[in-house]
Amino acid sequence: MQMDAGLLRRLLGDEELSRRFFTEVDGIRVFDKMKFAWVINNRQFLPDSYTRFKNKIGLGDETGELLSASGNVELVFPYKDCVLEGGQTKEEARRQEIFYNETLAPDEVDRLLEPKVLAGAKRYTAQGVQETDTWSEEDNLILKGNNLLALSSLLKRYEGKIKCIYIDPPYYFTAKKGEDTFAYNSNFKLSTWLVFMKNRLEIARRLLRQDGAIFVQISDDGVAELKCLMKDIFCRNGENNFINQITVKTKSPSGFASVNPGVFETAEYILAFAKNKRLWKYHPQYVKSEYDSNYKWLVTNPEADPSDWNIVDLFAYVAQQQGYASRKEAVKALGEAAFLNLVERCALDHAESVFRTTAIDNSAGQEIVQAREQSREERDRIFTVERDGHYRVFILNGAEMAFYSRKVREIDGERVPSTQLTNIWTDTPYEGIAKEGGVQLKGGKKPEKLVRRILEMATAPGDLVLDFYMGSGTTCAVAHKLGRRYIGVEQLDGQLEKALTRLPAVIAGEQTGISKALGWKGGGSFVCCELAKLNQAAVEAIEAARDKAALAEIRRQILDSGYVSYQVDPAMVNQEAACYEDLSLAQQKQFLMEILDKNLLYVNACDLDDAEFAVSDADKRFTRSFYGEG
Repeated sequence: MQMDAGLLRRLLGDEELSRRFFTEVDGIRVFDKMKFAWVINNRQFLPDSYTRFKNKIGLGDETGELLSASGNVELVFPYKDCVLEGGQTKEEARRQEIFYNETLAPDEVDRLLEPKVLAGAKRYTAQGVQETDTWSEEDNLILKGNNLLALSSLLKRYEGKIKCIYIDPPYYFTAKKGEDTFAYNSNFKLSTWLVFMKNRLEIARRLLRQDGAIFVQISDDGVAELKCLMKDIFCRNGENNFINQITVKTKSPSGFASVNPGVFETAEYILAFAKNKRLWKYHPQYVKSEYDSNYKWLVTNPEADPSDWNIVDLFAYVAQQQGYASRKEAVKALGEAAFLNLVERCALDHAESVFRTTAIDNSAGQEIVQAREQSREERDRIFTVERDGHYRVFILNGAEMAFYSRKVREIDGERVPSTQLTNIWTDTPYEGIAKEGGVQLKGGKKPEKLVRRILEMATAPGDLVLDFYMGSGTTCAVAHKLGRRYIGVEQLDGQLEKALTRLPAVIAGEQTGISKALGWKGGGSFVCCELAKLNQAAVEAIEAARDKAALAEIRRQILDSGYVSYQVDPAMVNQEAACYEDLSLAQQKQFLMEILDKNLLYVNACDLDDAEFAVSDADKRFTRSFYGEG
């Protein structure tokens, strides 16, 4: 703010303004620039035409007093105990901050989070699509609607029953990024985004089993704030339920795409928290590794008694098998790389007979330590120790013979040397996945291999998986192929269309993604339905309106329905019609969004039989079946 001399003189010349914005210090009047800036930027004090119109028709504060007449001044964020509804339905409706996503105080929420009526249920199988009015515990579910309200509805049936949640939510970006092609609005204010995430994560925690876990993928911009928020939600009463922060390589440096003044950003992060870490079970995962040249010894007669084993140098053995007198001669003739490939192949083919020696610690157990000491005295003799429930330990010259077979596993259908998975993942490539699942999605799409790893480390066949940012359906597709039950929630029409193309293809046995590695042949089914719309239908109509004439009809329908905020006086809306007409198309849309009663976005299940809502008999039967009420 510029320190304008004329402005300061005017402020000093007004007794009231001088008193409020100047403080006398040792006879000198000091201007409170911060207080003055706050006031002139606050629309409660200097309202524009839109704010004046809102005040006139009754959108006031929590006491019902008009904003312009209120003496109360409150900071809007962060409201830790508020609810951010978040109801985007169209990809093209992204805004800097979705304007109808009002932050509702707890006493305004009312019936917002009650279970909703479920409408239009259809069952997808290999035989096609059929309407259904029944639900079973073994069914997979695709649910369309606002994910906060969908999660709240799921609580009635699934509280404490979800084994694993994986979500890839809208990321908090400090500024709009050109590469942000993800269909969700990813340009929130930080405080808004934290409220948005908190509301959903708190319900997600309630849905988890006691031995369940949640995995949330996030970018650099929001990882620190999200981790603090998740610690607040999942680490209660002094418990540490944090599992891991996993770094995932998502791209490689190329050209001049980076706008970051630091190093090129190639990673995203997955934050993993358990509901109760003491009960959560990790299923060990392994990744392909290179041949370890320390495995350089070969038992040529493994069928013999260990005391008669013949041990030779693996490299010399391979050279001789290729017709060379020594390793040196083989390398000279074949080249280092080619020779090492032959050694690696031989080690894989004879993994049960190839070994390295490793030191034996004093904590290895009394019997093994005794054998270690005896073997040091009797050189070149092999000692054997039988370990109940484990394996036979072979000891040579004071060291354990560690066989290569313990490192070899089948990964993605290939028998390879392996090592334990770490918290840095570079082997789940994002390149070449655009057509995975038979649907194209530029940006935002996650590799099936990445989701498979998460589900395999955190679940077993038959466990229930949830993704409430389903997108194109990657999590559900992977869960389906892995034999896990699943629930996917999606509110964007375009994303749902992709999922409803992809999942039937999975049932039919499509062969992209992880299908070939799993030997996927197809099969299974899922049910798709949606939250029964009430005011949400008006929201979508407002979004779609192209001109003021269309909005005028929508406005009439909204006021006639009576489903408006209790703060709004419909008579005043009509009385101030001239002011409404002066607003721009965008402001008229914003106004209509704000007067809708957010508690009535969808039909509550408790109103199932109310004739006013005209719920069909089929939807009544499915809703009752889903909630276990008949």
